[in-house]
Amino acid sequence: MRIPPALIRSAIFAVLLALASTARADPSAAHDLSATLDPGLQRGLERVVRALGLMDEVGAKHLALALVDVTDVNSARLAMLNGDEMMYAASLPKVAILFGAFAEIESGRLALDDKHLEEMTNMIRYSSNEDASRVLAWVGGERLLEILQSDRYRFYDASGAGGLWVGKSYGNDAAYRRDPIRHLSHSATAFQVARLYYLLANGSLFTSRLNELMKEILSKPGIHHNFVKGLESRPGVRIYRKSGTWKDFHSDSALVEYGKYRYIIVGLAEHPRGGDWLVRLAAPLHDLIVSPPQLADRQ
Repeated sequence: MRIPPALIRSAIFAVLLALASTARADPSAAHDLSATLDPGLQRGLERVVRALGLMDEVGAKHLALALVDVTDVNSARLAMLNGDEMMYAASLPKVAILFGAFAEIESGRLALDDKHLEEMTNMIRYSSNEDASRVLAWVGGERLLEILQSDRYRFYDASGAGGLWVGKSYGNDAAYRRDPIRHLSHSATAFQVARLYYLLANGSLFTSRLNELMKEILSKPGIHHNFVKGLESRPGVRIYRKSGTWKDFHSDSALVEYGKYRYIIVGLAEHPRGGDWLVRLAAPLHDLIVSPPQLADRQ
């Protein structure tokens, strides 16, 4: 399903009206997400995973998770399991292609118009491989890797834990560059995906107008599985997400808003039942953030 340009034109013009006069954001000004590790939230995450019988899968590195409470974006709380483990992430790294396209829009090297917005939206909401390959071609594969590894963003660190990587189109072409650590074509760590959403949530990715437009593209998920399916039992949530599934690889990532609460959840799984794991994890991790008993875990 493709999005008719008429349905999204008003969003484009709202951005264009203020884009030229909006100051450029700098993610280096945001405090380091890794410094927000919270012992109470970590215990809560481990408790949920243990209750679902998935700690052995964490130990075998078949499951990686990151959870960030950004209800107060200036006082974020982070918890992770295998958060720095590089894993094949299927279509989830299309969010990195979206990020790269917005970086090029901000720099003036890519036009913000109906065609580009429509194809970026289809790439994210419906995980269109054809549109993903087109958007990647606009940015350029090597250019995207340059942006991901830049000092400004640091979404991939070849000398450290790695991160977000796109080294192949979403077509039949061979990989043009596999990641230096795991030699994967489309890969991610739960932490760096969470960090991208964190910078988006606190307005540090791009200008405020581009941040809002990127959130709009990530909204209204067109594929109802993984976290989206798991959160159906929690009416009232608003989800900004990108997922991925290929064979035994299942992944999902989302910024979730619910009343006054906001949190980020990222899951990467390598298992035939990995998609079911993500469904089962979504609601209890939501409750960990929004339910009163979790307040005790702040201590």
